[in-house]
Formats: sequence, structure tokens, C-alpha cells
Amino acid sequence: MNILFCGDSHAQDGVLITTLSLLKNTDAELHLYILTMYTHSEKKNYHPFSKHAADFIRSLLVKKNPKNTLELIDCSTLFIKEPPTANMNSRFTPYAMLRLFADELPQIPDRILYLDDDIIVRQNIDDFYNQDISGVEFVGVLDYWGRFFYHHLKFRKVFDYVNSGMLLLNMHEIRKTGLFAKVRHMIQVKKMLLPDQAALNKLATSKRIAPRIYNEQYKLQPDTRIQHFTTSFRFKPFPFIHTLTVKPWDVERVHSVLNLHEYDKLLNEYLALRDNLNK
Repeated sequence: MNILFCGDSHAQDGVLITTLSLLKNTDAELHLYILTMYTHSEKKNYHPFSKHAADFIRSLLVKKNPKNTLELIDCSTLFIKEPPTANMNSRFTPYAMLRLFADELPQIPDRILYLDDDIIVRQNIDDFYNQDISGVEFVGVLDYWGRFFYHHLKFRKVFDYVNSGMLLLNMHEIRKTGLFAKVRHMIQVKKMLLPDQAALNKLATSKRIAPRIYNEQYKLQPDTRIQHFTTSFRFKPFPFIHTLTVKPWDVERVHSVLNLHEYDKLLNEYLALRDNLNK
């Protein structure tokens, strides 16, 4: 199973948790690719995903199966060549855009599952990963909130606005259609609220919608396979709306705010290993 992550040093805890959840829920070989870079913006300096953290996560993978691998890939040159100029100062870090350079990296295989670093794999997903993706650029799940506001056709509510935090990518098809190249150009010249997600949905010519169980973005359900800890909206007290963001590595708030104990064993394992990321 090929897995794609991207991020800076702040992604290390999340990638560790997601990797632990993968190791727990599949016996398939795991081949991780982590895209990072050296960059800065006018407002902030960033630090890349560290080699030490990558080496430590690799050691956990190899301990489970000597055939498991992890490759840390520096995309600095690619990013400098095609920066997301119009969206450099969005609320998303530039590192979120790195997955869009996967088509420029020959080591990225034709089938790969992209995961955000705030995802926990709850159950086995081998069947989802191994599905037939011939002629499809990517497979994803509807964005929980975006599905209500973004539709493919102007006068018909066709729910097809996919959340980009979990995507099964057909890189052969993406390279053939030039999808990622088109998306990179769009986010260079057009400012958007959710830059790469919006552009992917607008420019994709062949995508497949998967069931919600593969990217649960609101609240854990009995059949959830993948839970995504996205920012959501709460209506308490009604009619006031406020946003709620709780990430898996904020274990105390997972308990106190979400009242979620489903992952206690996994998160206790993470807490026991966490310091090793930064030694």
C-alpha cells in the first residue's frame, strides 16, 4: 500500500499517529512518501519535516515488516519553480500544496493514497485501496460542509465536491490528463478560499465518489473506516455558529471537547513515542 503525506515539521506528530493507525489495521506492505521543502513567506518561516522524524517513523514501519519503506522527498526546487503565488498567504500553509507536485516525481507510483496528517485509519481499508481505478483521476469522499455549497452544475444540486484530505490517486491518469499541472497553474493566478481543493474539484474530468465511511469529517460513526479531524461548525447555542478544531495529537481535547475515547490505546502509544520525533 503506497501512502502519500506532505507537510513541514508541524506535520510530524500527525504522520506518526496516522502511521501507527495504518500499522494497526493492515498487514499489507506499506510504502510511505513524505513531501517536504525549505521555504518561507513574508509572514512566517517554516521548518521542513525533519530527517530524524522520518528515520524514526521508518524504524517503526520496518519493525512491523522489513519490507516496509519510507522516503522523505525534498520538493523545494519544484515549489520555487511553480509557487502558488495567489494563495501563498492563505490560512493553509504552502506545504498543503506539495501533493500537487506528485506527477513531477518519478518515484511516486501509479496508485497512491494521499492522507492529511489529521487522519486516523480506524479499520482495514485494503478493499478501498485495491479497487479498480482505471480511467479515474482520483477517488474521494464528499466534503461534509462543502457539498451543501458547491455543486457541479449551476442550476442542479449535483453533490460532487470532494474533500481533498483523503484521495486515492491514479497517477498514471493524472499525468495523462495533466490535472495536477492545471491545478498548479490555477492556484498561481487565482485566489481561492480552499485553493487546491477547489481547483481539484473544478478541473478534474474523472473522479469517483466513495462512501462517507472512508473520510468521516464530522462525527465518528459505527462503520467509520477513516476519521478525518477537520475543522467543523457547531450550532451551540442556537442560532450562533462557531468553528471547532481538535486534532488527534491534542489528546486532552480529544477527550474533553470531543468526548472521544475510541482511540485511547493508539493515542497512548503515540504519547509514549512522541518525544522520539524531536530528539
